[in-house]
Amino acid sequence: MNPIVEFCASNMHHGTDELLEQLEADPTIDAIEYGCLGNCGECYLFPFVLVNGEIVAAETVEELSKKIEAAVKEQQAHQDALDKLLDDL
Repeated sequence: MNPIVEFCASNMHHGTDELLEQLEADPTIDAIEYGCLGNCGECYLFPFVLVNGEIVAAETVEELSKKIEAAVKEQQAHQDALDKLLDDL
């Protein structure tokens, strides 16, 4: 299953619209834009997304891109460890 990266349309003034376009072109990520993600404080202050439901935020879009990649890898590592544990049961 691909990781899901959710964008808020109201956050696009930070430049996240370009990042959304990049991730939409990536077949290994499901990038989705919503009108509102309900995180207005984060939305107003800095670029942010939800990666599989977890907030990932940064000062710049470039930093956000790196944090998204790190979050996806970290979440996948946790899922792999959980799957291994369940297989061993």
